[in-house]
Amino acid sequence: MKIIKRSGSEVAFDPQKIVTAVTKANESVVPSARMSAIQIKRIAEDVESAAQNMNRSLSVEEIQDMVEDQIMNQRAFDVARRYITYRYRRALVRKSNTTDEQILSLIECNNEEVKQENSNKNPTVNSVQRDYMAGEVSKDITKRLLLPADIVNAHEQGIIHFHDADYFAQHMHNCDLVNLEDMLQNGTVISGTLIEKPHSFSTACNIATQIIAQVASCQYGGQSISLTHLAPFVDVSRQKIRRQVAEELHSIREAVTEDEISAITEKRLREEVKNGVQMIQYQVVTLMTTNGQAPFVTVFMYLNEAKNEQEKQDLALIIEETLRQRYQGVKNEKGVWITPAFPKLIYVLEEDNIHEDSRYYYLTKLAAKCTAKRLVPDYISEKIMLQNKIDKNGEGHCYTCMGCRSFLTPYVDENGKPKYYGRFNQGVVTVNLVDIGLSAEGDMDKFWEIFDERMELCHRALQCRHERLTGTLSDAAPILWQHGALLRLKKGEKIDKYLHGGYSTLSLGYAGLWECVYSLNGKKLTEPEGEALGLEIMKKLNEYTAKWKAAENIDYSLYGTPLESTTYKFAKCLQKRFGIVKGVTDRNYITNSYHVHVTEEIDAFDKLALEAKFQALSPGGAISYVEVPNMQNNLEAVLAVMKFIYDHIMYAELNTKSDYCQVCGYDGEIEIKEDEHGKLIWQCPNCGNTDQNKMNVARRTCGYIGTQFWNQGRTQEIRERVLHL
Repeated sequence: MKIIKRSGSEVAFDPQKIVTAVTKANESVVPSARMSAIQIKRIAEDVESAAQNMNRSLSVEEIQDMVEDQIMNQRAFDVARRYITYRYRRALVRKSNTTDEQILSLIECNNEEVKQENSNKNPTVNSVQRDYMAGEVSKDITKRLLLPADIVNAHEQGIIHFHDADYFAQHMHNCDLVNLEDMLQNGTVISGTLIEKPHSFSTACNIATQIIAQVASCQYGGQSISLTHLAPFVDVSRQKIRRQVAEELHSIREAVTEDEISAITEKRLREEVKNGVQMIQYQVVTLMTTNGQAPFVTVFMYLNEAKNEQEKQDLALIIEETLRQRYQGVKNEKGVWITPAFPKLIYVLEEDNIHEDSRYYYLTKLAAKCTAKRLVPDYISEKIMLQNKIDKNGEGHCYTCMGCRSFLTPYVDENGKPKYYGRFNQGVVTVNLVDIGLSAEGDMDKFWEIFDERMELCHRALQCRHERLTGTLSDAAPILWQHGALLRLKKGEKIDKYLHGGYSTLSLGYAGLWECVYSLNGKKLTEPEGEALGLEIMKKLNEYTAKWKAAENIDYSLYGTPLESTTYKFAKCLQKRFGIVKGVTDRNYITNSYHVHVTEEIDAFDKLALEAKFQALSPGGAISYVEVPNMQNNLEAVLAVMKFIYDHIMYAELNTKSDYCQVCGYDGEIEIKEDEHGKLIWQCPNCGNTDQNKMNVARRTCGYIGTQFWNQGRTQEIRERVLHL
């Protein structure tokens, strides 16, 4: 049995420590008020028994609460008073310096809470530890000075989650759509150096990777770029290469045909496109930003975004090469081709590529092949998105999310034109719907009463995020605010104007809709009564964001939260508050957003059709997925799912497995097993290797692919996923 120390590290439960602590308190009172050694031993035994019956790791505070109760049960009130006083004094000491233990534990890599907080950060690397150390200081300042006490308390109890508190002390925003077109066409500045419009495709790709790194170092969320913004430079290179080829051929002989020049030009151009795409992939994978990880970047592939037919053809060339290289993968330290985590790829399904007789159907078949082996690309349906994302002019739009799933709301600028690139999200606060459901104890009137209270709590927390950004000067992140990634403001100019009017968004996140509904009426979202209640809750959430937006001219939007480490935190908090409730708190994770539970037996098409109803009510961000086996020899099934996505749901992905054992060379699914202590571990089914440092595992965690392993809650969720095909 393990307990969780205040630093976040897990240690074995030691009943002797209870005996020692109680004995000290016992010896500090008069002899007539003391307990016997047998009584003290019984207290330790009773606490140990009660802790084991909880079927989870308890915190030190919970253990000490149980000790107090047991001392009271022995009617040793003087001893209890001394024990409580000692706890209070220790709490005061800790409050005077709240970060030392946390920082020391993460440096020594024994902080379970922090070291697997992000499945794409390696906690043993100095740069990651430096970021975590700064994060601990930021969280401490945030809790003690920057946030109201009730919001901090709600966050710590798992009632809400105040995202990214480790960055809140700084004036930083969440995620965005990088205006790569503006930066490439009109030039930019990187680290004080003027970067002019590139004169070739390869140079444009090189500049794009530098922009990605700079942007990632000035924010804490995901970013997205579009390949469409690189497409014009293909023709720039084409014309440049054509002149070179013509000169070369004419230097050899006089008679040179246009066809000869064109053939050689296109061959060399393809090589340049190949090298440029390779540069982007390898630069993104190998870049280390200031927060100790590769940039969380998404690459958008949308044919209809091209401005003319030539640009569309060139864009298709870039997309084809991007898919081919991702299918190949990247080499690990052993020289074996594996699945990289980044960049995330999104492929838009549209009339030009979805049907067998469509002009660009060959790209869709290549995308299916890539997905079956490397988990990406993910898919946006142009057809459904044009229905869901309608601006005030009544026009539908198709555009990429910011990072893995956070979508901007439709926006029309002062000139009446739609605008998406250059916009951003201010931050997220998530409500734990499961907590509201359990707190209501099956009473719907009570549920809506608590729901209203929690919404106001989330609203005030979101206002804190907005107020933290208010007054931010463009100088805080020149690449973002002055040099075109988002805006081109003057030095010393505030960003305040762009925090209002819909230019940027604030996200009300939600998690655990499945368990919330089940806690209220015993029904699943896959049952008519459960679906109806789930949709009612979603509509109510949207009513609140609409009300706040109308009152404040700030674009609040509903966001299906991709819980990563927080899925474990929420589950533990729920177990602490409500105990083990079958079907609700009996696992070490809760379900992301509106998703069907990972253990539910449902086929891919029924799952996507059902979740499409909920996704449409999550305008600030959402993604659905289907879990599939190895599909490399069944691409027709992959294509069938993709065509279903096109007709039924805006944004979805297929989850397969892509693992490699460095010990024996096994190329298949690494399995999750329990060790002798009940801890979930990863194990090669071929050789039994359990050393995480000697295996490559890639799993979809919550939109992005994770490769650095996960906490016990998320690992259990991954283990319990059922196949939908």
